[in-house]
Amino acid sequence: MNFPDSFSNIPGRETMARSQVLRRSWPVVLDLCVAGIGLACFYGVVQIAKYWFGHPVPEITISLSPRALPRYAFYSVVRIGLAYVLSLLFAVAYGYIAAYNKRIEALMIAGLDILQSIPVLSFLPGVMLAMVALFPTRQIGVEMGAILLIFTGQVWNMAFSFYSSLKSIPRELMEASGIYKFSRWQRLVQLELPYAAIGLVWNSMVSVAGGWFFLMACEMFVLGTRDFRLPGLGSYLQTAAGVGNLTAITWGLVTMIAIIVATDQLIWRPVIAWSDKFKFEQGQSSTRISSPLLHLLQHSRGLRTLRHHTVDPLGESINQFFAEGRKQRITKQMAQAANSSNGRETRWMGLLRWAMLVALSASVLYAALHALTLLQQVHGPEFAGIMKGALATFLRVNTALLLASVWTIPAGVAIGFHPRLARIAQPLAQIAASVPATALFPVLLLALVQMGGGLGIGSIALMLLGTQWYILFNVIAGAMAIPTDLREVAEMFRFSTAQRWKTVILPGIFPYLITGLVTASGGAWNASIIAEYFRLKNQTLQTVGLGAVISAATDSGQFQILLLATIVMAMMVVTINRLVWRPLYRLAETRYKLGD
Repeated sequence: MNFPDSFSNIPGRETMARSQVLRRSWPVVLDLCVAGIGLACFYGVVQIAKYWFGHPVPEITISLSPRALPRYAFYSVVRIGLAYVLSLLFAVAYGYIAAYNKRIEALMIAGLDILQSIPVLSFLPGVMLAMVALFPTRQIGVEMGAILLIFTGQVWNMAFSFYSSLKSIPRELMEASGIYKFSRWQRLVQLELPYAAIGLVWNSMVSVAGGWFFLMACEMFVLGTRDFRLPGLGSYLQTAAGVGNLTAITWGLVTMIAIIVATDQLIWRPVIAWSDKFKFEQGQSSTRISSPLLHLLQHSRGLRTLRHHTVDPLGESINQFFAEGRKQRITKQMAQAANSSNGRETRWMGLLRWAMLVALSASVLYAALHALTLLQQVHGPEFAGIMKGALATFLRVNTALLLASVWTIPAGVAIGFHPRLARIAQPLAQIAASVPATALFPVLLLALVQMGGGLGIGSIALMLLGTQWYILFNVIAGAMAIPTDLREVAEMFRFSTAQRWKTVILPGIFPYLITGLVTASGGAWNASIIAEYFRLKNQTLQTVGLGAVISAATDSGQFQILLLATIVMAMMVVTINRLVWRPLYRLAETRYKLGD
């Protein structure tokens, strides 16, 4: 039967045909976008490899021309990105070992307290000289030194976050992993990392923000008579601030804000949307965070094929490998228990452990003796100045923490409870946290001087600008991690605002809040090296404080004063952590833990 030609022109058929064409072509567009991202990353790796493996430049002149900003920004993003990858790997490994090894848990947490309290500039001499000596004929030596210095400013709050998450995993989930005989790898991938994902994501954001904060110190610094300078956005802003070039500062800040916004949309927004599925709750929340880029990646046909044929089989092989290894270890232990030679093997293992312990103790003793020899060069007036500065910095740090907590706790809860507000406030907070306060400090300092203030008040403002984000982002993570069903119960029983804060909000965010306060405290001590000693228009402004002592000693190459001031700062931070934060951590692990 022949139909009239007009039948083929029915509008419904045209619409259906057009929609079918779009459905067939859309996956191709997604695949092309993913391929373009991959090619861009490959090109960036090639360019950075050419620069790093080239010969080192004796003295680099930082250009304040806006044309140099794209290249400088690229170098800085690579340094911060690599430092973050190192920080993430270290945080997971360190937090895991500390959480599940009772014998060394206290020692590792004490070490973490000490390490986070050591300022970036105190790591500088050993790290930079070691990296330059390791790669004397290549630029990569200085680059690796800067990356490791940025790493020291990023890693500690992530390690604390992962450790705290592991200690607060509900007991029934751990029992379920034991019933199903998970290997350590399976438990890490299927339970521990997902449970810690929300906290790690938000602490990752504040860690990267901390990397931007210390970028100016890590890309442009002086060690005695040697000037280590790297082309980057941090050195650009430091140079512009040093000469008071407001135009260059504006260009640098605009570039940095553009990078931060792009990072938020291309990385953090998809990761936050992805991590939202790991919230520990009985029911499903009606409001979920969305991301166009995450939708692109999840619906890419090329990535789906790659995952089904490569990633998933590889994951199954790894799980099978660790499961078989666990069975073999159990079988071997049972065989050793029945073997009469087990006693001799145990004695040999014990002797090996003692030999390693003796070697480690000898190394520590050797380094301690050399340190004591160096400390003998410190005289009485210098020691008195260090102690006076320690008291002044202690008061500034606690003032900054108090001011930060007043606004970050309610603001973080509001952002974490309302995804629509989070879509607006989270990028703004990320931008504000990532913009180095040191770049804005010249304007702030001049305004304070005109109002009759000085660097004493300005240093508190700079500490506040640099460390309040640790509290805010941890509170946001804690609020987002509160199960939706608990909030619905509070609404069902019509709790008042005070009752909600007392019974749901504060207990729910308490472990995250303590993590934020601990890392903010360490960050404030660390920020004192910049807040209390600042260069402005070829002159150095400083106030009484331990950070000023460390910065001045680094500039003049007085390593004995640098060592003693660092020891005093570490001892103060560790003492505070032992007397205040550690009991609060134990309270979070016992009383405010989800589960039975």
